[in-house]
Amino acid sequence: MDDIREHEAELKSLVEDILKTARQQGADQAEVSASMDAGLSVSVRKGELENLEFNQDRGFGITLYVGQKKGSASTTDSSVKAIQDTVAAAKKIASFTEDDPCSGLADANLAPKELIDLDLFHAWDLETDQAVELAQASEAVGLAYDARLTNSDGVQVNTQQSLRVYGNSHGFIGTSSGTRHGLSCVLIGEDDNGMQRDYWYTVARDATELEAAEAVGEQAAQRTIERLSPRKAPTGKFPVLYSPPLASGLFSHMIGAISGGALYRRASFLLDSIGEQIFPPWLSLVERPHLAKSLGSANFDGDGVATSEKAFVENGKVASYVLGTYSARKLGLASTGNAGGVYNLDIDGPATPVDDLLNQMGEGLLITELMGQGVNSVTGDYSRGASGFWVEGGKISYPVAEVTVAGTLREMFMGLVAIGDDVDYRNNVRAPSVLLREMVLAGGG
Repeated sequence: MDDIREHEAELKSLVEDILKTARQQGADQAEVSASMDAGLSVSVRKGELENLEFNQDRGFGITLYVGQKKGSASTTDSSVKAIQDTVAAAKKIASFTEDDPCSGLADANLAPKELIDLDLFHAWDLETDQAVELAQASEAVGLAYDARLTNSDGVQVNTQQSLRVYGNSHGFIGTSSGTRHGLSCVLIGEDDNGMQRDYWYTVARDATELEAAEAVGEQAAQRTIERLSPRKAPTGKFPVLYSPPLASGLFSHMIGAISGGALYRRASFLLDSIGEQIFPPWLSLVERPHLAKSLGSANFDGDGVATSEKAFVENGKVASYVLGTYSARKLGLASTGNAGGVYNLDIDGPATPVDDLLNQMGEGLLITELMGQGVNSVTGDYSRGASGFWVEGGKISYPVAEVTVAGTLREMFMGLVAIGDDVDYRNNVRAPSVLLREMVLAGGG
């Protein structure tokens, strides 16, 4: 696979040409987001190649502002005529929209003064046969782990390169390039009590930092076997321990509730919450967008606004909302450089070994999977299906399934007792295990 960065000068030139065309067609302001992606993905099941995909895509998103009217259009064709037609289409769309005093580019002084090298690009010289061999090795180790592992739902190996160029009529043009490589394995186990499925995956900017293929297969196998013969959980109020990938989702609900779109639409249970205590005072949520090699790192957001380290929650209190340019104007505030979301959100607080969390928990539910979408962002009500393990005497006792866990996000956040030392860096919200004082469980046991 060719190095996609070789196209950077070409994309920058096209962005400049599009901005010039927009001015010529009468736009007062314009912004362009150009992207190019290339990659390889292979899927193997039961030792056989099931799917092979090469991709190379390019696209341009064009937004024009005529006065306070906004129009957007996109194209994958970079020919002069296609660009002229797409700009014209965006301008026509703008003519049908209402004036919006909050529309327009971000202030020019909010653009990055310099672009830091975040070390996000690490090409993987991976041939198709090598990718297939990695997938086969992962699956073979997994299926050999235990005789009760009767089937595979597939192993996927992928490598992707991306190039982004953002430019606007203030004169800012920023580029970013990155790689993302991964391997995932899904296995199926069966015993006299039925079938269970589980998985494991590894992902990194640099392929040398991926877990070994065999280790992924073994982890998927172990997780699947541990889920066999689940029982019913007790019904009542018990402590709950969220495993790291699920804790990431829990904190994502909080970020969603303090995001500009939810706030200006009055569709959040955390309206007007700056300064409000919503977590225990020992916990903070801090965004660190400039970490080298991290999956969520970026120099600027989707509006071309510079990113910066900041606390959204400090000592348990809401310290900042999550704002892009438009939502900030709707709220009469300033952009926080978060158009498109958060970039490397860390959960800061005293870390406790996971075994100690289980001891502290005593009896309760360790959740390893959640189902359903029962989270109301307006009221904060929370009710979801879950499975995982029942903990007794501070030790994992047996697997459980078909449990309903319920509460409110406010109660859950304030009832946060401790966090683990097992941070999952595979997500943009980088969370450890999280122990909650109690939730309502309906397990049928």
